[in-house]
Amino acid sequence: MRSDDVYVVGAGMHPFGRHEGVSGLDMAEHALRAALVDAGVGWADIDFAVGGSNVSGKPDSLVARLGLTGVPFTTVKNGCATGGVALATAVSALQSRRADLVAVVGFDKHERGAFAADPAAYGLGEWYAQTGMMITTQYFAMKTRRYQHEHGVSDLALARISARAFRNGAEHPMAWRRTALTEEEVLASAPVNEPLTQYMFCQPSQGAVGLVLARGDRAADLCDRPVRLAAVTQRTRRFGSFEVFSPWLSPQPWHSPSIDAAAAAFEEAGISPAEVQVAQLQDTDSGSEMIHLAETGLCKHGEQEQLLAEGATDVDGRLPVNTDGGCLANGEPVGASGLRQVHEVVRQLQGRAAGAQVPGGPRVGFTHVYGAPGLSACAVLTVDEGAA
Repeated sequence: MRSDDVYVVGAGMHPFGRHEGVSGLDMAEHALRAALVDAGVGWADIDFAVGGSNVSGKPDSLVARLGLTGVPFTTVKNGCATGGVALATAVSALQSRRADLVAVVGFDKHERGAFAADPAAYGLGEWYAQTGMMITTQYFAMKTRRYQHEHGVSDLALARISARAFRNGAEHPMAWRRTALTEEEVLASAPVNEPLTQYMFCQPSQGAVGLVLARGDRAADLCDRPVRLAAVTQRTRRFGSFEVFSPWLSPQPWHSPSIDAAAAAFEEAGISPAEVQVAQLQDTDSGSEMIHLAETGLCKHGEQEQLLAEGATDVDGRLPVNTDGGCLANGEPVGASGLRQVHEVVRQLQGRAAGAQVPGGPRVGFTHVYGAPGLSACAVLTVDEGAA
């Protein structure tokens, strides 16, 4: 354990779902206090904090609930990638030695209905909204259909992704959707935008996640099995990539910020995608997960059909994906989703998953999150060989 490496030493979570009478800040406080307890520290021990929320309050206002200690508190907002960016900000504070113990929190409380966005906030004119493309289900469906056409992936593969997500969610006490569905039920559900049906999309939800991070010179004193953040990276879109709220589509080449962020994370960690033993991928819809499997290097383009048919991405497969049910089973509180991924992988690597535990003692995990209008954040997590 190197003194300058960064580790997760505490993790806490408020269940995802719908929680009447509970505010976003209430959930954030719950998650952060749980993370502090898990690390065996108090709020007064924290000397830097980062928080993210899209619509549910100012994260730094949590100091009024946790304690007015004067702690520096940075707020981030990067769409669905908010949690990943918050994590990267926290890691930077530790690596630069501006802090010794850092708290990270992400939360949101979305009401029922599709996400609404103002085109002006993304540098677009009202004409773009009039095309209907601010309704992101259309974007995701278009990108999925194009990918299927180019790489020969079937609608059944999309249904297999959703069915696996709901199976995993049914076993996870923190998940929102706790009823398993078959591939046939997914395919037969109401169409939204072809080829995607109702049960191939996640829904806006409510929840929060907190983490406590420390450097290696302190991690072993705080946690029996600290999880190393071997790499945390983020990238924005390049010219020509087709992303959420893109006003045009380039015919070639295929590229995305997910490709760049994942490649950078694996290079920084000195680990190949083939070594990953448990992964979390952004699954705003089943098509997105299908595409992200290849964009992150976990498989080749077009291999998803066989991987899913063989059950390779199941909890007991060779590449378990979204073992807590992902966004499909948990819904998406935008500020919390990226940290939910890290929370789940940390628990899996520590051998104390709340839901189904990946067998065999996994030691390498990966997380990937993607947000509008084209930002991705990835992390590689490991447990040291000598960890208990």
